[in-house]
Amino acid sequence: MMKEQLKTLQPYKPGKNIEDVKAELGLEKVVKLASNENPFGSSPNAIQGMERVFGELMVYPDGYAADLREKVSRHLGVSEDRLIFGNGTDEIIHILSRSLLEPGTNTIMADLTFPQYKRNAVIEGAEVKEVPLKEDGRHDLEAMLAAIDDETRIIWLCNPNNPTGEYIRDYELRTFLDQVPAYVTVVCDEAYFEYVTASDFPDAVTLSNEYRQLFVTRTFSKAYGLAALRIGYGVGHADLVQGIEPAREPFNASRLAQAAAVAALDDHSFVDECSRKNRQGLEAFYDFCDIFQLKYFPSQTNFILIDFGVSGDVIYNYLLKQGYIVRSGEALGYPNGVRITIGTEADNEAVIQHLKDYIHDR
Repeated sequence: MMKEQLKTLQPYKPGKNIEDVKAELGLEKVVKLASNENPFGSSPNAIQGMERVFGELMVYPDGYAADLREKVSRHLGVSEDRLIFGNGTDEIIHILSRSLLEPGTNTIMADLTFPQYKRNAVIEGAEVKEVPLKEDGRHDLEAMLAAIDDETRIIWLCNPNNPTGEYIRDYELRTFLDQVPAYVTVVCDEAYFEYVTASDFPDAVTLSNEYRQLFVTRTFSKAYGLAALRIGYGVGHADLVQGIEPAREPFNASRLAQAAAVAALDDHSFVDECSRKNRQGLEAFYDFCDIFQLKYFPSQTNFILIDFGVSGDVIYNYLLKQGYIVRSGEALGYPNGVRITIGTEADNEAVIQHLKDYIHDR
């Protein structure tokens, strides 16, 4: 018999495929700005790193990810036994959920955040406690603290948050951690860490030295431009990492992904340039929103969530006909919003112009 909880879930539905949109609408050019991928590609170092292992594809990857482990260890200044690697951070979330959640336990998360936290908790049969975000798109940490009970096992903090792009300040996270019971694991999902420019963003990896229950996840899918390879990692106390390791599948990080990630970590100029261009793109969207008095959330990520006052599907379909795939807020739990990935300068300008045309014509 199938698990009952699976009957309450829908399979993940990815956004429209570029080639399908071209064929459906007769367009020559279609740009996808829906999945928060890096519009500037991948580091040349990563490409070269993969090329070096093309002749080894018949051999299983290193299940311990030794080279990548040593590289990330030095990059972060943490010991190697505090790291775990996965097939994207999605798998790290799965490993944590599989290890810590079961019927009779519960997990706390924001209401309007990355959906994989809830999906994995439901599959494990745990109770899900969703705490609404504040009006400014930030986590309500006080309400999350109030939701903790003796059966709470994981609190998920998406920082910066997807889909609002807002973030938890350093002093807020410290104050929060001081009040969380030691038996509760606090996961800071920092998928967009490399795009952050806020001076008061917390150094969660360093904080994990002080707070044993703090676990940090990061990915190579976003700023490093390696989304197709699915490679991410987690950082936590050695006892926690060793405790969840049995839930990790063997050979879960491919040889190509490991080689690309090792090489990409050295290309600081690529990541810095992507972050700089991303910030310029965000500012262009801020200016547009300010001119037309549209509500938006200031973002520390490579996307922006804008409230157009109408169903996000309307804006989504309008931009789709212009050759731009974005993400409707209807699918994100923010019905009147549209989440737009920051693209190249040319694509940002084109999307903004199309949005201006829409506003003028409606």
